[in-house]
Amino acid sequence: MITNLNWLLDAAPAAAEAAGLESMIPTLLMMVAMVAVFYFLLIRPQRKKEKAVKDMLAALKPGDRICTIGGIYGTVKSIKDETVTIEAGAAKTQMVFARWGIRSVEDAPLENDAEPSV
Repeated sequence: MITNLNWLLDAAPAAAEAAGLESMIPTLLMMVAMVAVFYFLLIRPQRKKEKAVKDMLAALKPGDRICTIGGIYGTVKSIKDETVTIEAGAAKTQMVFARWGIRSVEDAPLENDAEPSV
């Protein structure tokens, strides 16, 4: 009779280990799913946006209409390494900005930059 109980006692730790591993699998799957969601909803779009901004700044050329991060609209006059000189307003005021300070390249000219009527 005692020999019949020994096999039961020997099998108990192995069954407990298998049950512990089985209970960890859903937790690991949930963690992998959370990482995937964060990647596709947060990290990937941010990298895509940063790449688009970098490409836009690299393609900047004199004559482009731009908007700065400060909200100033103007036309690019010249570009040197990391600085951009723009003309803004009817008086063609020249200003120098850091290249990273440009928010976007605009399509249409603004009425404020039109030649003053005499």
